[in-house]
Amino acid sequence: MSKPRKKKRPPKRVLALPDLEQSKTAVLNTLTSKSGQRSYDRAITDFVDWYCSEPRLAFNRTVVLRYRIFLEQKQYAATTINLRLAVCPTCRV
Repeated sequence: MSKPRKKKRPPKRVLALPDLEQSKTAVLNTLTSKSGQRSYDRAITDFVDWYCSEPRLAFNRTVVLRYRIFLEQKQYAATTINLRLAVCPTCRV
């Protein structure tokens, strides 16, 4: 009788700075409004700064929740938090 095989899980992905910059460029290139590009650029830059300051975590739901908690602790308005989460590269993976 053979042992049941365990399903191989794909390795968790920890994105490096070039991956994050590529995601940022891809998002900004889809926007036509200069105002939108500025606000998204700022939001993505803030996320990358936060992500790089934390222990390197794999992109998953936990990262998004931790970032949301971080934004709430800064006492941002709900609409600002929603904007920041919408442009978060994590949500696009």
